[in-house]
Order: sequence, then structure tokens, then C-alpha cells
Amino acid sequence: MSTPVHRTPTRPSVAAPTVKQRREGSRAGSPSGNSAEHAFLRFQSSVGNRAATAAVQRARSATGERTAEATGAAGQQATGGGGGADGARQRKSYRDRINAVLDRFKKNLEPTDNIVKGGQTPTNAALTHQAGANADGALKSDAAISGTSAAGWNALTEASGVVVSTMDAYKNMKDSKSNETGAKHHTASRKAKTKGADAGVGAVSSGSYGAAIAKEATKVQGAANAATAAEASGALSAVTGLAKGARALVRVGGATSKYKNVKALGDANVVNATLLARLDREVHMSVHRANAARAEAYARLDAAEAHPHEGWQEGVDAAFATFEREFRSVRPAEEAYRRAVKETADLSQVQKYAKKKQVTKIGKETVGGVMGEPAKAAAGVLTLVTATGALASNPAGWILAAVGAGLVLATTGYKAGRAATKRYDEKRHPDRFTLEGETAEDAVPRTESLKHALKFWKKVSKGERQAMARKIYGLAAGPDVPGSGGTTPQLRQSARELLIALKAGPAQHKLDPEAWETTLNDPAKKGGWISEIAEQLASG
Repeated sequence: MSTPVHRTPTRPSVAAPTVKQRREGSRAGSPSGNSAEHAFLRFQSSVGNRAATAAVQRARSATGERTAEATGAAGQQATGGGGGADGARQRKSYRDRINAVLDRFKKNLEPTDNIVKGGQTPTNAALTHQAGANADGALKSDAAISGTSAAGWNALTEASGVVVSTMDAYKNMKDSKSNETGAKHHTASRKAKTKGADAGVGAVSSGSYGAAIAKEATKVQGAANAATAAEASGALSAVTGLAKGARALVRVGGATSKYKNVKALGDANVVNATLLARLDREVHMSVHRANAARAEAYARLDAAEAHPHEGWQEGVDAAFATFEREFRSVRPAEEAYRRAVKETADLSQVQKYAKKKQVTKIGKETVGGVMGEPAKAAAGVLTLVTATGALASNPAGWILAAVGAGLVLATTGYKAGRAATKRYDEKRHPDRFTLEGETAEDAVPRTESLKHALKFWKKVSKGERQAMARKIYGLAAGPDVPGSGGTTPQLRQSARELLIALKAGPAQHKLDPEAWETTLNDPAKKGGWISEIAEQLASG
């Protein structure tokens, strides 16, 4: 047997092997089972001819070039990734600081406010009804005092929300103007509209709570204008309930539209079945061609050994060069197939998640807004119609108020519970939301995770929705974005169609399709895109 080559610049002398030795040593392996370099080292060891030696040297050269290119690219990323980090840091303006303080103040008020709305207010109304039915003046006065404090708490919470929403709307309006197109423009523009609507509805609601305070105060004082105050409070309560109900109905319509859009795309596993079948065929064809080329190379070598003739070496060299080329084409075909299978599964997963989010949103808005708020509005209308001086004087009125408040409280409780669970998982199980290629943060102890879960004023920053947004972006991003270069054009197009279905397409970004696709191929816009996708997954 000949001596194997061990990465030396000169080729040692070799003895010609027998045909039996060549076949036993070289034809045992499959061309798709090992690396190209190791396979050709085995060829040289068992065959000892110039063609196999040249093949090994070419394989080494190509491997060295790829390694050098990868190392160079990694070095460029390492040196360029941190550039400008200090310049990107900006001090918060006074407006931002005030907004943060007010936002936390509002969120600290909300838990008690929800209890007041869902529990104290309906109970207080029932007691007021009982006092009116039994002519119990002391109970009526106590209920009115309790109602005044409850309405005062509601008004304070709502008023702070109006200020926060107004400041958020102004900030996002400025951001949308500074980014006239693209994902950042659409995210800021949508938030500006949403926060503006929140401020408007909140202002009406604040007025309603102000009228409720006046109504309860007149009852405490036994004022003659108690009926008038009750009428005003009922009217504003009805207007507020109808406004909130109408807004919830618009959100349900938006979520329904998104659900239908995503559903119309079809399941990715079915849509891309033809693509996967084609890639699978290409793998089998590559293996078949490699096997055929190997058989041809050894046939030429056997013929040359049996009947030596002038020029036989060139023919053998050419045959082994063909074998090398075909052999090395197997692995890229296999990798392309495996990647397509994985990305098709990922695309199917994010489609299902997007539909689930919209169904959940439809349910929450229907129960809490479309059903709960109009029930409260109907209670206000009954107060206005009866004009008896109190909502509770009509049993149907306070029962409707209790039902409406119960529906709203149930929705709020569901949202709070889900948010607390997500905050807990964010700290306790960070690996659940870490994608392939990302580094997971260390899990914190259970006690610390529970403490974080109770911080209701904090938003979830690394949950399932954010992970899904990163996954969608990775599929839809262009080939110049690191990690997305190997995605097939068909799967990339399917992911971009999902973005359009989620209302993050060219029309929303005020771009033509070509410019929109260019932003997806720009690594610098990755953060804005992920934020945009996460927002669109949550919104209707």
C-alpha cells in the first residue's frame, strides 16, 4: 500500500497498488457520508496515483480559502459591530423623563382602579338601590360617599392616562415625520394614531368620572339638583361606553382582516411542497452523479492498469477531477434541502402564531369592549331615561353596570395574568425564546422570577412574540443580511407575503415594492423591522 499524504508540500513516492487493494480500500464509502478531504485522502492512500493526489490538494486549497473568507468576514463583523455605540447613546429629554414617571404612576394606579371599576362600583350601585328601596337614608349617604371616592380614583387614573397618551402620541408623531418612509415610519405613525385615540377616549371618560363625582356629591349633600347631576352622569357614561365599544369593534374588524389575510396564504408546508420535492430530487441526483463519476474514474484506472498506453494519465486525471466536482456538489444540495425543510416548518409555525394572536385579540376585544362597554353604556342610558337621581334606583341599570364591569374586569384580569406569566418566563426560561444561533441569557432563580412577574408596570421585552418577530424577519430578510443568505427565493417571497398580510407591506411603509424589498436587504434596518413585526403581530 502507498503512504498517505499528511499535508506535506511534496508528494512522497508511492508504489502501484493492486486492483484488489484499490477496490477494497476505496469503494467502501458513500460519497455523501464523509468530508471531501477525508475521502480523497483515502483515495490517495489506497490508489497512489497522481490524479487522486491532485484532487486532495485542490480540496485542501478550497477548504483553506473558505476558512480564510469566513475568518475575514468574522473579523470585519467583530471590528465593525461596535462602531458608533457611544455616539448612539442619547440623553433622555425632560419630556421623556416626565412621560416615564407619569406612565409608571398610571400603571401603579391601574390595579386598584380595575378593582374599583369591576368590584366596588357595581357593589356600591346595588347598595344604593337597596337604600332607595328601603328608604334608608344612612345607607344611601354611605354609598354616595363610597361612590365619590371610587369615581375620584377612576378619574385620577384616567386623567393620568390622558396625559401619558397625549405625550406618546406627540413623540410618535415627531418620529413618524423624521422617518418619512419605512418600518420605523409605520410603527411610529400607527402608535401616534393609537395613542391619540386613547387620549380622546380617555378625555371623554375623565369627563364621565367627573360627572359621577358630582352626582355622588349631590347625593351626599342631599342637594335639590341631584336628578340633574344623575342625568348628566348617565349621559356621559353612555357616551363613554359607546365610544369604547365602537373602538373595540374597529379593533375586532382589523384583527379579523389580518386573520383572513394570513389564512389566505395557505399553510407553508403545503404551499412549498413542490419546492421541497425538487430539492430532494436534486440531492438524489447529486449522489447518483457522484457515484457514476466514481465508477467511471475507477473504470479508467482499471483499463489503464490492464492495458497501459500513451496518454492514459491525462484521462485518469480528468475522470478523478469530474468525480471530485460531483462529490463536492452533494453536500451543498443536502444542506439546501435541510435548510428549506427547517425554514418551511418555521414559516408554518409563525403563520399559526400570527393567526392565534389575532383570534386572541378578537376574543379579548369582543368580551371587554364590544360586549362589556356597551353594557355599561346601556346602564347609563337607563339612568338618563329614568332620571331618578341615581343609577341604582333602577335595578336593570345597576345590573347592566355590574355585567359590563364584570366583563371588562374579566378581560383585564386575563391580560394581567398573561402578562405576569410572560414576565416570569422571560426570566425563568429565557431559552424558550432564544432562536438558533442566538445566545440565551442565564435563567434566574424562581423567587427572582416571581418578583419580576409582579412588576406589572414593566413590558415583556424578550417573550414569544419578539422571538417570532425575529424569526419572520430572518425568513423575509434579503441575502445581504447575515444568516439569511441561504434562504431560497421562494421561501423568502412567502415570508414577505406574510409581512404584507400583517399590514407591514409597501403601502403601509409608503414605499414602492422595490424600495420596500431594499429595506429588507439592509442589515442596518434590522432593529426597526423586528420592532415593526412585533407590533403588527400584537395589533389588529
